[in-house]
Amino acid sequence: MKVTLVIYGLSGGGAERVMSILANYWVERGWEVTLMMLVDATQSCFYPLDPRIQLKSLGLAKSSANWLTAIYHTWQRVMRLRREIIADKPDVVISFMTAVNVYAILAGWNLDIPTIVGEHTYPGATDANKIWQLLMKWFYRYADRIAVLTQNAVPFYPATQGYRTIVLPNPVLSPPPAVPTPRLLPVHSLIAVGRLDPRKGFDLLLRAFHQIRDRYPDWQLTILGEGAIRAELEDLRSQLQLTDCVHLPGAVQNVPDYLYQADLFVLPSRVEGFPMALCEAMACGVPVLAADCLSGPRDIIEDGVNGILVPPEDVDALAAGLDALMSDPAKRQYLAQNAPQVLDRFGLERIAQLWTEAIDKSIYDRQYRRPRIAAHHHVIDRLNALIKN
Repeated sequence: MKVTLVIYGLSGGGAERVMSILANYWVERGWEVTLMMLVDATQSCFYPLDPRIQLKSLGLAKSSANWLTAIYHTWQRVMRLRREIIADKPDVVISFMTAVNVYAILAGWNLDIPTIVGEHTYPGATDANKIWQLLMKWFYRYADRIAVLTQNAVPFYPATQGYRTIVLPNPVLSPPPAVPTPRLLPVHSLIAVGRLDPRKGFDLLLRAFHQIRDRYPDWQLTILGEGAIRAELEDLRSQLQLTDCVHLPGAVQNVPDYLYQADLFVLPSRVEGFPMALCEAMACGVPVLAADCLSGPRDIIEDGVNGILVPPEDVDALAAGLDALMSDPAKRQYLAQNAPQVLDRFGLERIAQLWTEAIDKSIYDRQYRRPRIAAHHHVIDRLNALIKN
């Protein structure tokens, strides 16, 4: 099998992590894998990639001053991607993230190569602007498959309107064995992991921890991740007088080493797609508490069995949930024993098999059914010539 993967970049994030995991898995099993990034070669990959993966940095991540240049840059990306796909001659193209998905669909227009696009946010809470939402709704009809993370995302792309939607949760890697390491976390530690972004709700977590801090003076909170609101979180930490017990060390590569030392994992998100950090904490046998936001945690956690769910965007409920678990070591131990069962449902082998089935079905449909998109080759050729000039 020869597969071409397309994504904006691999600097960090859930979609980027999933693409790197799948790329490494497939190349390990003898597939030919090309991974194309829109960013230029100076952008480093946060996640490790097998050296057998052919990595291409296309240098197409340009900002647009106005709508005219935005249209021009869009066609540049589409036509460059098209040329690369034609040269690569893959059996299938897989892209992640809304704008890149639209580019990939347009780039594969009339090439008779199946295109699978992956949506890694809950469609009901997308942060894409209205133009991209319209483009997504229109062009996603021409994807051979739309991969969504949870069942409650399927109604946004109904088959009655021409969409071919399949549920493909994020894969969870089996964690490396726990080995003795220098102490990374204080004894009695809460941990959270994710991009420092408003959607992750870390401001809510700080406020909830502030409510119960006096009851648990020997507990500390560590938030692993980096992002745009670091300064805001640091200011809030100071305002709440939590500087001595809340730590923001940034993004790290050895997350499992931290998880193995944590007493409780917290996911306070306002919005999620399918939180890999939550799954990875459970795989490491950490008891977890998560906000029951619109998508993701409720698909992973059986409340009271392998984790605890609390109402989203509710500081008081989050504080009460933390209080209940921090004060009850037996309950934490019970949740921790059941948490690794997440691997039975979402382990890499299982999810990779679902991806393989989706790829095989997409290729079969292309071979034995009329392609869904028809276009005139001379139009593409003229656009290609325009971009070159």
